Amino acid sequence: MTYRLALLDLDGTLTDSAPAITASVRAAYAAMGVPAPDAATLRTFVGPPIWDNFTAHGVPPELVETGIAAYRADYAERATRDAVLYPGILELLTALRAAGLRTAVATSKPEPTARRIAAHFGLDALVDGVFGASFDQSRASKAAVVAHALDSLGARDLAARGEVVMVGDREHDVLGSRAHGVECIAVTWGYAPPGELEAAAPLATVTTVDELRARLTVGQAGADPVAGP
Repeated sequence: MTYRLALLDLDGTLTDSAPAITASVRAAYAAMGVPAPDAATLRTFVGPPIWDNFTAHGVPPELVETGIAAYRADYAERATRDAVLYPGILELLTALRAAGLRTAVATSKPEPTARRIAAHFGLDALVDGVFGASFDQSRASKAAVVAHALDSLGARDLAARGEVVMVGDREHDVLGSRAHGVECIAVTWGYAPPGELEAAAPLATVTTVDELRARLTVGQAGADPVAGP
């Protein structure tokens, strides 16, 4: 399959943001007066919508809004300070653009936050758009974000022809894109707990940025051959 558009998750795919996110989740639990989960559980908060995470981990419904507000306030200070790009990501995006592949960020983060992070790391100059969730929860799920990206980019026809692919590290990337007929290539350097990606059954799983580049540029006229691991 020759892809024309790749939708790229942010946390756990392009950026290593776990230290910032888990610290902000701890701050949110403190604000709610609820004991925070252990470190392993906190790591599972990276990727899915924060609303879903609090609900899934038993936070009382009447406290969720307080938790989200506290999380966002704390994370605003950490989002760029305590996160880093994974090695090779800028080179990957540069190579994809040179090969003629359109790319866009599609993340469960609120869109304004995602755009600020993308600009900080220089991602915004290398992608065709940055798409995320809305603050008011009207666009919260990964499926809703993927729909937003496809519509904004005028890519529904490409998706129908199988020429769009999602790249992510968690099951919600796989399932959210599949809801729109878009398959997902999963990366193993992110935050999925053992067995999660296998259960979600992505189109493929890659272990290195070079392997991802090779899969995304198969059939692209401008692509250079890249050996897998």
